Amino acid sequence: MASVRLPSLPRGFLPRLDAWKVLTLGIAAMVALPVVVVLAHVVMPTDGVWEHLSSTVLTRYVGNTLFLLVAVGLGTLVIGAGTAWLVVMCRFPGQRIFEWALLLPLAVPTYVIAYAYTDFLQFAGPVQTWLREVFEWTRHDYYFPNIRSLGGAATLMTFVLYPYVYLLARAAFLEQSVCVLDVGRTLGRGPWRLFSGVALPLARPALAGGVALALMETLNDFGAVQFFGVDTFTTGIYRTWFGLGEPVAAAQLAAFMMAFVLLLVLLERWSRGRSRYFHTSSRYQALPEYQLQGWRAAGGVFACGLPVLIGFLLPAGLLTNLSIRQGDALLGSRFLEFATNSLTLAATAAVIAVVLSVLLSYGVRLNPGPVTRGAARIAAMGYAIPGAVIAVGVLIPLGWMDSQLNAFFNERFDVHLGLLLSGSMFILVYAYVARFLAVSFNTVEASLGKVTPTMDAASRTLGKTAGGTLRRVHTPIMRSSLLAAGILVFVDAMKELPATIILRPFDFETLAVRAHNLASDERLAQASTSSLAIVVVGVIPVILLSLAMRRARPGSGKQ
Repeated sequence: MASVRLPSLPRGFLPRLDAWKVLTLGIAAMVALPVVVVLAHVVMPTDGVWEHLSSTVLTRYVGNTLFLLVAVGLGTLVIGAGTAWLVVMCRFPGQRIFEWALLLPLAVPTYVIAYAYTDFLQFAGPVQTWLREVFEWTRHDYYFPNIRSLGGAATLMTFVLYPYVYLLARAAFLEQSVCVLDVGRTLGRGPWRLFSGVALPLARPALAGGVALALMETLNDFGAVQFFGVDTFTTGIYRTWFGLGEPVAAAQLAAFMMAFVLLLVLLERWSRGRSRYFHTSSRYQALPEYQLQGWRAAGGVFACGLPVLIGFLLPAGLLTNLSIRQGDALLGSRFLEFATNSLTLAATAAVIAVVLSVLLSYGVRLNPGPVTRGAARIAAMGYAIPGAVIAVGVLIPLGWMDSQLNAFFNERFDVHLGLLLSGSMFILVYAYVARFLAVSFNTVEASLGKVTPTMDAASRTLGKTAGGTLRRVHTPIMRSSLLAAGILVFVDAMKELPATIILRPFDFETLAVRAHNLASDERLAQASTSSLAIVVVGVIPVILLSLAMRRARPGSGKQ
């Protein structure tokens, strides 16, 4: 029989897969799994549960969520952009202190500030008690705003989340070229018109990014809105899952919530249209500072001091006072256990997130094609997805895997494994990594991008493999950025509440869960100890982050 030679495929017909590309795609798939699971449940039947939700509470979820988004978005934009311009371009008493102090509310979770102000402003709190004693009022003689309301939630969220806008706006203002500002002044623009007509348009991408981050955190919030009795998508997901026992309906609510996230991104892109803003020069000098005198200086101090007072100093002081006077009765027994649980989870998630970020960003560097870049962007979507959504997306597949493993071992070996994956710390760490990988990935990717490709070529010429080059060349150069990425993930994981409440194993509590449980029982004084511990852990990284920003501006020796 004559042999037949099959025609060979042309070179490049089949996609070339190497180890790094497979690893990159694998990491992206693992991190994106919760989002894919949530989206896959959109078309599944719910036996009338969804119809019940849509006819009873869905309208309230949509209305409250939209109100919070609009109020927090406008509030954080005004406070963040305004204070950033003041500390960058103006000189007034306390300016250098406000540069880092304005970031301090980042260390305060929204549910912690809700607990502190509720104790301070409620009917039996010190403010209303003092008013009744001084003016001899009774309960019906005066009106006092109810802090536990939709408006109260929006106000407190604004003063906690504005640092996201301030952080990016300040960085954008610091990076702006002096030439652009000089042109504005030659055209007769004063400080206000220079700010509104020149600086803001140039900083628009940064402002949009900061507002988007603040709105993502607003959507993610569970502790504050649940404590205030405000129904949002996040509280609805929690109630549908645990109250009604309907994971499919909860996943569909989560998918509806994800549509809000997508809508926010599309609206910003649409509003920007085809407008583009570029620097016209690479000349960077020390930015000119306006010397504020008299009432203008006092106004600058007030504008920068009020957000710090409301967003950090007052709640931190209230928590400290409550903690000293009463505090947590378990401080000497189980409090150390709660703190250890929080620190262990946060540290483990931070290490894993940084390692995966390094592998992911280096894989994109070695294979900069559309497939790997797209996979990396998908992996970085987690931070835009609320913790409750991530929790639902993680619990469904891992619960199914536990069920299959138990069925297999029961049938073959008569062994019951229990909740091996969904009932252990593994599921919490997985959820943290899936949500906060984007925080570390963006930091690592930016740092890796500053390493010249010639160093890779030189290392490979000397016989080093790709892994060896990463370990011996890139990692030492990126050491400070890796530390910064780990700190950011650590702080975010310490504050995470909705995913922790949904996924935590039985009888497993963290500081965040402990504070939430005590506050839910109206034991705010006892909740102050755990809340204060979370705040203290986040303060130092926030200060270091702010100090590093001014030194990073190009062309500024004194700054």
